[in-house]
Amino acid sequence: MTTALRLTLCAAALALSACTWPTQQGQQPATATTIQPTCDPQAAQWAVGKPNTERNIRQAQQEAGATMVRVLNEGQPTTREFHPGRLNLEVNARGTIVVARCG
Repeated sequence: MTTALRLTLCAAALALSACTWPTQQGQQPATATTIQPTCDPQAAQWAVGKPNTERNIRQAQQEAGATMVRVLNEGQPTTREFHPGRLNLEVNARGTIVVARCG
């Protein structure tokens, strides 16, 4: 095994070991992959049909439990990355929220 490969493997192991948190005795350690932000799109459905105001956007985000919110124009191209904690609000040309979904 070459020195460069050994260093790479050691760096990877060190980086992965930083992803755990201490726990009480008998509990499984929490890792970055087990703690996921969640978003409940059903909790934000009340916003559909409402005007695109800062108050409605923030309330929908809070009620959905989303860590972030993105407002999109109807038919606007979007990036394809998925964020389980993100609320997406789609707005039509009249400024009305027409879709509330997470991702």
